[in-house]
Amino acid sequence: MPSSAPAQRPRQRLNPTLGKARGLLRDSLRDAGILPGQQTPPVLLVACSGGPDSLALAETASFFNRRGDYRVGAAVVDHGLQAGSAGVAEAAAAKLRAMGLDPVTVHRVQVPETGMGPEAAARTVRYEALDAAAEAAGAEAVLLGHTLDDQAEQVLLGLARGSGTRSLAGMPERRGRYLRPFLGLRRDEVEEICAAQELDPWHDPTNADPAFARSRVRMQVLPFLENELGPGIAEALYRSSRILAQDADYLDAQAAETFARLRHEPAGAAAGAGAADEILLSEESLRALPPALRQRVLALAAVELGGAQPSWERVRSVEALLRREGSAGPVQLVGKVSAYRQVRGKPVPQGASSYGNLVFRKKSSA
Repeated sequence: MPSSAPAQRPRQRLNPTLGKARGLLRDSLRDAGILPGQQTPPVLLVACSGGPDSLALAETASFFNRRGDYRVGAAVVDHGLQAGSAGVAEAAAAKLRAMGLDPVTVHRVQVPETGMGPEAAARTVRYEALDAAAEAAGAEAVLLGHTLDDQAEQVLLGLARGSGTRSLAGMPERRGRYLRPFLGLRRDEVEEICAAQELDPWHDPTNADPAFARSRVRMQVLPFLENELGPGIAEALYRSSRILAQDADYLDAQAAETFARLRHEPAGAAAGAGAADEILLSEESLRALPPALRQRVLALAAVELGGAQPSWERVRSVEALLRREGSAGPVQLVGKVSAYRQVRGKPVPQGASSYGNLVFRKKSSA
């Protein structure tokens, strides 16, 4: 007799790209030391614009939320720069709640008019909002949806600016609580996830606006390179960023160790008097360093005094003082920091004689 038991429904096959995305997220969390299986699941926060990359990331994270490995929420930042942005933000939040994410919050920010440009200003207030959201949710990590294509664009922009190793390393996979698990995923793969899961993402029109350098790289430069040099350019740029990131991490660590060893305070500085306004570095020791280390040490001295990271040109100007040719300085750096060398036995207005040292000084705001 035929069985009366109902036929089992075939198990739905997992989209292989979604499976790859889950693996990337799992590895990123493991490498950051944020592990599942704890009594209280760690809280993760997805930074979501409603675009394909962040929606695909939210969908990926929701799997671990359903399993109870992590508690996953999301933060949507509305920059208010486009008509209808509030509606886009609310629509994104509704999709995230439908995935089971909690808490889901919308943050409306005002992008100030500054000299840094609209993209940089928007980035600054966006991270301020994400930091606040992470603190409120008690999140151990904030997940960002940047892809391999975003990284390739970042490297090309760094090349165009004539930047150094750190800039050419692109966006770090981890910076503090921020993780970028999708840097190994192509943009068309996140769009495939959205299509497979019927997510209906929002497409930011500024991504195709030639007024922005990044958009020109995306729409014109990378396709041109692919056409002229053959496929695989984006992947090659990504691999270069991985290699350069390792080199930059090593050099930065060596520079920090060298700076700590070489730096000393001016004679007569009061111990425990708080932050120093002068740092002395031995000229002889600096000259003995390889240029890659020496330039980083000089930059660290400026930053230590509260100045901004100096440009390569400014660092080279400070480095020229070590040749003892021409002027003894000062070389002005951003943040009211100056660098100079003192001539033997001839005090200058900045302080007493310190022959044999390069002196970095922070101008008092008083």
